[in-house]
Amino acid sequence: MNQSILPEGKFDEEKSVLGKVDAIFFESPETFYKVIQIKITKNNFDWQEETIVATGSFADITEGVEYLFVGSLVLHPKYGKQFQVFNYQTELPSSKNGLIAYLASDSFVGIGQKTATKIVEGLGVDAIAKILADESVLNKISLSNKQKESLIDNLKANNGTQQIVIELNSFGFGSQMASAIYNKYREKTLDVLHEDPYRLAREIAGIGFKRADQIAEKVGLAADAPQRIKAGLLQGIYDICQEKGDTYTDAKQLLDQTMILLSSSRKVELLPDLLANQLLELANEGIIVAEKKRIYLRKYYESEWRIAEKIKTIKEKKLFLGNNFESNFTSLLEKVESQLGINYGKDQVKAIKDALQSKIFLLTGGPGTGKTTIINGIVAIYAALKDISLDINEYKNKQFPIILAAPTGRAAKRMNETTGLPASTIHRLLGLNSGDEVEIDEHNQLEGSLLIIDEMSMVDTALLDILMDAIPNNMQLIFVGDKDQLPSVGPGQIFADLLVCSEIPKIELKAIYRQENESSIITLAHAIKEGNLPTDFKFPRSDRSFIECHPYQIEGVVRQVVQKAVIKGFKVRDIQVLAPMYKGPAGIDRLNQMLQEILNPYLSGKKQVEFNKQYFRIGDKILHLVNSPENNVFNGDIGEIVGIITSKESKDHQESLIIDFDGNEVEFKRKDWIKIRLAYCMSIHKAQGSEFKMVILPMVQQYTRMLNRNLLYTAITRAKNFLILLGETSAYSNSVQQVAVNRKTTLVERLKNIFSQEKQNSGVEESVFEDQLEYNNHEKKYILTTALINDGKIDPMIGMKQIKP
Repeated sequence: MNQSILPEGKFDEEKSVLGKVDAIFFESPETFYKVIQIKITKNNFDWQEETIVATGSFADITEGVEYLFVGSLVLHPKYGKQFQVFNYQTELPSSKNGLIAYLASDSFVGIGQKTATKIVEGLGVDAIAKILADESVLNKISLSNKQKESLIDNLKANNGTQQIVIELNSFGFGSQMASAIYNKYREKTLDVLHEDPYRLAREIAGIGFKRADQIAEKVGLAADAPQRIKAGLLQGIYDICQEKGDTYTDAKQLLDQTMILLSSSRKVELLPDLLANQLLELANEGIIVAEKKRIYLRKYYESEWRIAEKIKTIKEKKLFLGNNFESNFTSLLEKVESQLGINYGKDQVKAIKDALQSKIFLLTGGPGTGKTTIINGIVAIYAALKDISLDINEYKNKQFPIILAAPTGRAAKRMNETTGLPASTIHRLLGLNSGDEVEIDEHNQLEGSLLIIDEMSMVDTALLDILMDAIPNNMQLIFVGDKDQLPSVGPGQIFADLLVCSEIPKIELKAIYRQENESSIITLAHAIKEGNLPTDFKFPRSDRSFIECHPYQIEGVVRQVVQKAVIKGFKVRDIQVLAPMYKGPAGIDRLNQMLQEILNPYLSGKKQVEFNKQYFRIGDKILHLVNSPENNVFNGDIGEIVGIITSKESKDHQESLIIDFDGNEVEFKRKDWIKIRLAYCMSIHKAQGSEFKMVILPMVQQYTRMLNRNLLYTAITRAKNFLILLGETSAYSNSVQQVAVNRKTTLVERLKNIFSQEKQNSGVEESVFEDQLEYNNHEKKYILTTALINDGKIDPMIGMKQIKP
């Protein structure tokens, strides 16, 4: 039955089905994924039924319309054999009567049998192709404007979206990625795919340069096409900045990296001069900026200037604290000390006083130096001076004037717990969504009089740029952090650079006040910060210990330590294993598998789902990897799986996880599971901004390329009560000796230029945001080669900013 073979060569050696869509069982509201039933007309494989269930990415597919589907037979564990569609196309009627019936169908409102006959007789059996190519061909057919509009709109809609999905399928994109691409570019999707596929790498998360280059090759873009070279150069700058945390690079590094990228993507030899010439073109077009042999993506160049200018503007605004500030401050400080039951040290009193008297102020210090206590004092005295009530209930219909924020959800939660006041992530404060690339004007404007940001070392250049743009000039700013912790994941070293600027008031706290039962963890952290590994660091203390072991022993030792901690009454949420790398026997991935086995083992009959080589079970500790303000969940937040909904239990036949983030339950469909991972063991970067009752820290030479003082210091300062150090002594000593390489940024230089403008009339140009790159084609032409650049015989930025050979 229904076993005739389709025309040879139509889809080379692939299984195919020709048939009408009989029913649509399921369609995802968020992607192009659908489950349909096909009534088979023809097929080229063994199938004994009249119908077959098919799954795949489809546009607005119509029941009763005939399509040609290409794919493969798959065995679903629950639903049996199905046809997994790779691609499809509408089988438009090729006969006169078939085309008349198609145009007279319900798909074309207002076009009945009579009108459809008139169209086909007037334009022929290729009427649809003629109409799509030139709408004016309908002018010779006697149709009303409404009929013309219905015909053209429906043909375009059916053909447009369908052709987009078909083409996305042909490039191998799944339903989720195809939907992301279509939602970004809509009706211009095909134009992007054919004219500039490299935009996908720059603008769609999850698509890299090589994937975009594969598409470019398919659509006929040559390996030496200027478009490809420019895309490679832009990808090169982006990759260098993301990998190293720099905000700029230089010509040699960029040209070398781009040549490797282009050559590895397509095995075609390219001349170095070709890259150098296109680099000049990018500068001439204003897409990159060149200055003093530094090469920037324009966004980072402009961000540093904007940050510097906004800081100067805010700093120079007058601040009024009342006529009797000195006497009021002393009495208010005494009142705060009495309420908190503490006595501030001299440096802490100075920090509070200086912060209150400054439009912008920086506060840095290590663990135990009292940063949190100082924030409490600043808030209390500021509120008293400004006659502000700290009772949140009084602000139901208006903005609370004191804003507290931090880069991560857990850091914001800690601010809330220690101050008793509302605190949020910076992303939520600004109304930014899901960590997407954000333009400078796409955010909330802040309202209030005082803004305090904690964990400033985690803030990168792009985020501070947006934050500063959102801050009104009359707002008072206090940035708090620990300058010795790891810098931001994104480009820049904002807090460190701001601390270098002599024009910004600041204080570094050095005296240790929080010595809970003489905490040896705090003492160890400060010794490491100063570059010393204490001789007694291996000796056991009441709050920390050291266990010597090799990489392949780490898993077994961690297992024993965790098991004993559980026996002693520690909860899963109290214990956190931290590691620098994901791979290897002592890596995060392997340790997570082992820890899940002992802390939340699989039991017969217990629900579990698999994703990306991980199993998720009810009770699992989960780490959220991105910012999702729409769900009030942020990068670094830790939750627990409290529910698993199987596809059989779900109305839309999609699996989902219910995860509880400190009382906030969020449902994650399978497509969103890429945003989460097991959190029994996590990276030190992801743990930044958090504290845990017990930290277990393995360090081995296997991690060598990651080891440095900032990393070790950050890891140790995550431990609140207990610290278990494991691994090789040499790994710890090497970490202490290895000072992290300073990132290449120019924010310090921008701040110096901005603040010195009044002292010297020279400095930066009148506007730093105009294109500063000029290329005079009438002057003598010079050939720029990589060899000349490398030999230092020519400035690679000739033609820009009036630079001549």
